[in-house]
Amino acid sequence: MKIIAMIPARYSASRFPGKLMKDLGGKSVILRTYEAALNTQLFDEVFVVTDSEIISKHIEDAGGKVLMSQKDHECGSDRIAEAVEFIDTDIVINVQGDEPFIDAVSLSKLIDVFQEDKIKEIDLASLKVEITDKDEIENPNNVKVITNQLGFALYFSRSVIPFHRDKQLDVKYYKHKGVYAFRKQALIDFYHMDLTPLEASEKIEAIRYLEVGKKIKMVETTIESVGIDTPEDLEKAKKYLNSL
Repeated sequence: MKIIAMIPARYSASRFPGKLMKDLGGKSVILRTYEAALNTQLFDEVFVVTDSEIISKHIEDAGGKVLMSQKDHECGSDRIAEAVEFIDTDIVINVQGDEPFIDAVSLSKLIDVFQEDKIKEIDLASLKVEITDKDEIENPNNVKVITNQLGFALYFSRSVIPFHRDKQLDVKYYKHKGVYAFRKQALIDFYHMDLTPLEASEKIEAIRYLEVGKKIKMVETTIESVGIDTPEDLEKAKKYLNSL
């Protein structure tokens, strides 16, 4: 089974433009993410996929592999689907460019999902981590996920889900970590679909897969990383890096 990692890297992020090129302990955010993916030694190849000449040159100068997007894209899945359509591979891992602290243990769990799926019923796998802090749960920048009893995603939302109406019951909240593993065909199918209504409303690409009937297996991890969506997140990332 051939497995590759794709890191979508858009320069003009709406909430924090140029964030992937910001300094994080002497290296850019995107370079740290690329090196972290390489250092897991889980992949046959690792690529940065970008629409930015700045990011492309930066990664190439560091000796990395880059694929340039030929079209404008609204989400990372579309960007890597265009890049991977004619690449020979079985599984594609989408590592978010603003997740520089992704770990080999969590990535291995995603790969195991497909190695154990003998009947090939799973289209995607992704990560979730339990959150307990009220501000984290209510933060719309944190995408929450709920699953069925077999661990398949039911829905993703920026709102608080589930709603804790019965306070006598314990409720767990899970944040969706922006790392996906796809069967290649599921990714290509996504690429050729139109934007779906709920996806458009929430601005969460994973919802498109659910709306068209794809099965997403959620894998719990206890290893929390620092995703960088805002300047404040970058400062948190710097503190986290210093603590390692």
